Amino acid sequence: MPYLLRAAALTDAPAVTELLNEVDRIEIGQPETDLHTVEADLGRPGVDLDHDSWLAFDGPRLVAYALVWDDSEGERIDADHYVLPDHQQAGELLLEAMETRALAKARANGASKAVVHLHLNVAPTIDLALIRARGWSVVRRYHVLERPLRTDENPTPEPSAGVHVRACVDEADRKQAHALHQATFAEHFDFQPRAYEQWLHDVDAERLDWSLVWIVATEDLGDVGFLLARDDREAMGWIRSLGVVREARGRGLGGLLLRHAFAAFAARGRDTVGLGVDTQNTTGAPALYARNGMSVHFAVDTWEIVVR
Repeated sequence: MPYLLRAAALTDAPAVTELLNEVDRIEIGQPETDLHTVEADLGRPGVDLDHDSWLAFDGPRLVAYALVWDDSEGERIDADHYVLPDHQQAGELLLEAMETRALAKARANGASKAVVHLHLNVAPTIDLALIRARGWSVVRRYHVLERPLRTDENPTPEPSAGVHVRACVDEADRKQAHALHQATFAEHFDFQPRAYEQWLHDVDAERLDWSLVWIVATEDLGDVGFLLARDDREAMGWIRSLGVVREARGRGLGGLLLRHAFAAFAARGRDTVGLGVDTQNTTGAPALYARNGMSVHFAVDTWEIVVR
């Protein structure tokens, strides 16, 4: 039976979430995709769902989903792709559609090629032989880390003399958190600069509890680091971003921010906190997280293809 292909709509978010959680169960043993995350993906600024998204159905059952978007305004195009193991043909159809659309988007930006990035679990539901045969290859690996929490073991830490931690309470602090994010992540692999309004969408600012976003300052340097966490995942509390400017590293400020997040989540009754980290991060982040009790939950690879 041939697959029915069509574009996604915002109203498809529940069905896409169900599909992604089915993939989660296969890949990591438990569902970890929330509806609001899928809704935010489908509602990305600049995404034209009629041309940038695909659903594949086997009869009434959704078996594959893909999305492409462009944050670079150049040749770099990002993509999502999910397929159930018994429907590799549908997965390949969506890969082909993604690649074609990515090149069109890159050319519309004035680029001669598309450099497409896709994140997949290290043991994904897609057939790796299939994706390699199309010219994709792994260029990076990320770890999703987790840590158990207990209120009596995770008190709010006391900063050392000359160090101050504050929550983001107003627009000025939010803009400062954005500036610190842009400054501290600029050297990271695959970083795409984001204007303030774009960044607010990226962090789903309307649903973000800003009391879980902290800025750390020192008397000699002023504001030097930030941590952005969120408490809207069913599976665990989540630390989305943590950064300290280069001149303030080595003072224990990243660990201080981490422990603030651990304490806040423990006080809310969370028993687990997680985050993602580039295994080739050059700022010492993997070692920092290990020192603070975080261990690998699962691993994700960044796959790349150059389409001309």
